Amino acid sequence: MELSGRELRSVYTEKLMEIAEKDDRVVVLEADLGKASGTIPFKDKYPDRFIDVGVAEANMIGVASGLAVMGKIPFAHSFTPFATRRAYDQIAISVAYARLNVKIGGTDPGVTAELNGGTHMSFEDAGIVRNLPGMIVVEPADSVQLLSLLPQIMEVDSPVYMRLDRKNTKLFFEPDTEFTLGKIHQIRDGSDVTIICSGIMIQSSVEAAKILEREGVNARVLNMHTLKPIDREPILKAAEETGAIVTAENHSIINGWGSAVAEVISEDCPVPLRRIGVRDHFGEVGMTDFLLKKYKMTAEDIAQAARDAMALKSKDAGGKDVQGNE
Repeated sequence: MELSGRELRSVYTEKLMEIAEKDDRVVVLEADLGKASGTIPFKDKYPDRFIDVGVAEANMIGVASGLAVMGKIPFAHSFTPFATRRAYDQIAISVAYARLNVKIGGTDPGVTAELNGGTHMSFEDAGIVRNLPGMIVVEPADSVQLLSLLPQIMEVDSPVYMRLDRKNTKLFFEPDTEFTLGKIHQIRDGSDVTIICSGIMIQSSVEAAKILEREGVNARVLNMHTLKPIDREPILKAAEETGAIVTAENHSIINGWGSAVAEVISEDCPVPLRRIGVRDHFGEVGMTDFLLKKYKMTAEDIAQAARDAMALKSKDAGGKDVQGNE
């Protein structure tokens, strides 16, 4: 499939139609945002397998649950705040508690909501869904990762929440790179500090590693595309081998990627940790680059967090920080 210059939403729908052609259990649900989600081609090809419930996200999840009980595999979509917090009780009780095979797609996560409005900018979606037992939470960063993970999301008999940057045309990975749902992907090896990132933060994390490299610091970069279930082994390996960790997420640092990593290392291998992400703010209108600077989520911010974590590591090891101060 040609990916260059294509928005993630069009790649998503094309792949979903390919899967649906082989499996007639696949149905798509929308809450009046089919055009925004990019799923209209699915509607045109499979009109009897496409349901638009109108602006009624909670009802959409209820309908999806009913379809799952009947043996269908529903894929339900909306913007992240409406796909999660507006329908949270239905996701908790009708989907997670019942352990139904419903796939939920939340689009425009975090700052990528840009000009949609502060109410449409969700920094807590992955965190609140992560709380629910049995839920898988995954954030494909680009179309390459999406194409690798979507068939696995389809095959797993479990509720899944997908965090999708629908307008993203950037490719962070080489074509045909393979990823495994639930397993961290190492982007770059390093021995001095580890940066664990997801989604759009991959680019700034790699840039941060290059900034640090010019200073003689060798940073490992791990892509934790699956927030839940968390892949503990490479996190603990990174903690043991590099001694300091930075997390970078397009999400609140509360109950997101940083919190999940903190839980792992605090239990089994405590090392200095710094978290880059949104700090207890509601969203506001702005372009992605502006908001990343406003919330201190740039490559330089990540690099500085790495320096801070390494300073704590050095201080713990020898009583002095990296500048030689006791």
